[in-house]
Amino acid sequence: MLKILIAHNAYQHRGGEDMVVDAEVELLRSRGHEVETYHLHNDEINAMSRAAAAATAIWSRRTERDIDALCERFRPDVIHVHNTFPLISPSLYWAASKRKVPVVQTLHNFRLLCPQAIFLRDGKICEDCVGKVPWRAVTRKCYRESSLQSAVLAGMLVTHRAIGSYRERVTRYIALNSFARDKYVAGGLPSDLFRIKPNFVASSTVPSWNSRNGGMYVGRLSSEKGVDVLAAATRLTERSNIDVIGGGPLEEMAKESFGERYLGFRPLDEIMQRMQTARFLVLPSVCYENSPRTIVEAFSCGLPVIASRLGALIDIVRDGETGLLFHPGDPADLAAKIAWAESHPEEMARMGRAARAEYELKYTPERNYDMLLDIYEDAIRAIDREPAAAQRQARA
Repeated sequence: MLKILIAHNAYQHRGGEDMVVDAEVELLRSRGHEVETYHLHNDEINAMSRAAAAATAIWSRRTERDIDALCERFRPDVIHVHNTFPLISPSLYWAASKRKVPVVQTLHNFRLLCPQAIFLRDGKICEDCVGKVPWRAVTRKCYRESSLQSAVLAGMLVTHRAIGSYRERVTRYIALNSFARDKYVAGGLPSDLFRIKPNFVASSTVPSWNSRNGGMYVGRLSSEKGVDVLAAATRLTERSNIDVIGGGPLEEMAKESFGERYLGFRPLDEIMQRMQTARFLVLPSVCYENSPRTIVEAFSCGLPVIASRLGALIDIVRDGETGLLFHPGDPADLAAKIAWAESHPEEMARMGRAARAEYELKYTPERNYDMLLDIYEDAIRAIDREPAAAQRQARA
């Protein structure tokens, strides 16, 4: 049984990443591991000056002290880090390194390569900063349309690339899929530090494929998620039998476009129940998705996915097997795929069974636990090898 410290900087608006962290903590504790958490929340930023918030994002002395004290008291075998921006900061890596504790970092987005984290500019994919000094992000105000906040992020990346925080102080990275791993390697991180482990969800209900009707969208209502593309697609179809669940900046557009089909926020239990009776899930993102938890939830319910032919989604959703792919940002192509799904219930049921089989193969808690423990043990062995390697080098 390992002693594991989980570190996460929670977002102001709770999302899929926060749910993944909670699920992994519960999973590890349920298997008998001793788990402590180091959580900071972005609501704290409201009480900070701009200068203090910027300095903390680059190097948090508070985190440095806290992690050192936790290592002294709790003595973790491994520290598993999720989000560090902006309050935890990469100073955590250095505090752990001083204590000779291995660090495993899950990369939930592309923040280390792109200050905006999603490779999107003006509604189109942008990789101009990959492997380069991200000065363009500052001039273009990529992060929150602010040159100042973009400069803070760019400064953090440049500083920690220069001092080796990302290459030398993280023992193992978890990429959620091979597409994300390859992007990070192209951006300069060593390939041998990466291991692949997707997200997971628990599912005890065996789905039925009888009497399924209509589609679903579940997620943030924002332009990068392609909600406007879905709205345009539904206007091209004879009927709009798609429920839309979520909230965000395009909420008013969603109310106007989907009418009574816009359901707002719904609890997870209700979403999962609806997934048991829907015929398909639509994921029309125009940005690089990493590993949407929504897809895993859909697969667990035997629900095929209609997704953008973009980035990791091409590998996660196999066209014609576990769902359908359409050209990203193309309402007409999406409308055609929705119409096909509505008129071919038997084929969609076949894809739903394949989606459930994919879930059982890759995305169960049991499978995820085995993968996670392998990564932890690999990281621990890597740290154990370092003193021996240093002694050999000294003798030479």
